[in-house]
Amino acid sequence: MSISTSFSKGIHFTVPIPSEAQHILSKEAVDFLAILHRTFESRRQELLENRKKVQDELDQGKPLSFLNETKHIRESPGWACAPPAPGLEDRRVEITGPTDRKMVINALNSGAKTFMADFEDSNSPTWSNMVLGQVNLYDAIRRQIDFETGGKQYKLVEKPAVLLVRPRGWHLPEPRLLIDGKPISGSLFDFGLYFFHNAAELIKRGSGPYFYLPKMEHHLEARLWNDVFSLATSHLGLPQGTIRGTVLIETLPAAFQMEEILYELREHSSGLNCGRWDYIFSFIKKQRARKDCVFPDRTDVTMTVPFMDAYVRLLIQTCHKRKVAAMGGMSAQIPIKNDADANERAMAKVRADKQREVKAGHDGTWVAHPALIKIATDIFDEHMKGPNQYHIRREDVTVTDKQLADPSVPGKITEKGVRDNVSAALSYCAAWISGNGCVPINYLMEDAATAEIARVQLWQWVKYGSKTDSGVAITPSYLQTIFSEEASKVSKLPGIDPSHVKIASEYMASQVKAQWPSDFLTSDLLGHLEGVGVVGGGSTSKSNL
Repeated sequence: MSISTSFSKGIHFTVPIPSEAQHILSKEAVDFLAILHRTFESRRQELLENRKKVQDELDQGKPLSFLNETKHIRESPGWACAPPAPGLEDRRVEITGPTDRKMVINALNSGAKTFMADFEDSNSPTWSNMVLGQVNLYDAIRRQIDFETGGKQYKLVEKPAVLLVRPRGWHLPEPRLLIDGKPISGSLFDFGLYFFHNAAELIKRGSGPYFYLPKMEHHLEARLWNDVFSLATSHLGLPQGTIRGTVLIETLPAAFQMEEILYELREHSSGLNCGRWDYIFSFIKKQRARKDCVFPDRTDVTMTVPFMDAYVRLLIQTCHKRKVAAMGGMSAQIPIKNDADANERAMAKVRADKQREVKAGHDGTWVAHPALIKIATDIFDEHMKGPNQYHIRREDVTVTDKQLADPSVPGKITEKGVRDNVSAALSYCAAWISGNGCVPINYLMEDAATAEIARVQLWQWVKYGSKTDSGVAITPSYLQTIFSEEASKVSKLPGIDPSHVKIASEYMASQVKAQWPSDFLTSDLLGHLEGVGVVGGGSTSKSNL
């Protein structure tokens, strides 16, 4: 690593820049980040404060509903979103994953229509992951990513998948870059570096800068993204409208503002995605003050329960009304190599899930593993003969605010469900602290969303005095025994640092006893990553102030 001293006034890195990323964090690129930060940071903070206000209202019993002030947008037939950008006309199968070099090559070569390179939930935001991930995407776009290791060559195919990038959500900072003494938004850091270096190159190659936008809770947050897109495009002298953003509807408030979100991004929109695991997490978290929203085991919260079914139907109707893609959710299964029967059962679940999605009207779906691509593709090929299903308008659908917030989920809380939540939360948090945000757990490729569901369910069960189906009260002392037992198991897993399991255990133990659960475990655990919290004149930093 080396430390640059050539940055403009007010720009300060708290950690050294890796030598292989010097061209990514060039003076010109970081100056561009500073423009984004200085233009938009105050609005970002206002929007984050608005999230707190909405949560306070929900805690006091005010229900979520469709907004009266934007009714004219929902009822107007006179607007539609931009037509599909080059390479996004057919998105029937998308693969997702973090941005390490081998993963990027394998995903681009996988046979999926697109690859979402992830700086968010399947990525632990260590400094090296964030900046070397940018290096890998820079190299992939220019077809200079090929490498050899262990006698095996990794080389891009002639026609790789179309690349999309998911930056971090608006709530997350990038604390290792301070501008005027404040951390830059993780969203703007991830978006800005990728856009600055690659937008013109992508356009030259017949594609464009395409993004997935996570964790939004209000249409004004989409407006902020739209303004970021417009400024960035103008600043680099590129044609307006070349950016496309697909928004993940993965928070409960956003489900009530789908059309408004599309409207705000209409010049740049390429649709909405059912971010279903985060949506379950948000459903619980946002309605944390409601005892009637206590759920059974998370395995019982399927896509067919009332609130999930309503959310899917409304999303498809909304997208097709405005002529953009309605993307389905993630199948997280991974092959079970040593048990043919178990593997077939897992793959049958994938087939059923994808068949449900395509028949409902989705235009594409997500998978976490290359082995699932053919399964998903075959099902979409059978039922979706054209590049998409925008023509399926779902005008039969009427979804009310009560249906979107309906907490009825049949099922039981079992000791196995409790243990599975504890194990998943500890395994994921320990791996995340170690720098791995994409973790195989029980033959599922899990990201932060699964750990978040586990965390808030454990909190919820304690908060409202829930009992298992065998009559055992779920209390902090009951959970502490399970934490100890499961931590011992997790600590023995390959690649897991026992000290990180201890941190995860202490964190989870504090969460289940809290008055309210924290907003995001990724925010809570950020301080355990390299260089975070070293601010001001830290000994590792010598860049210009």
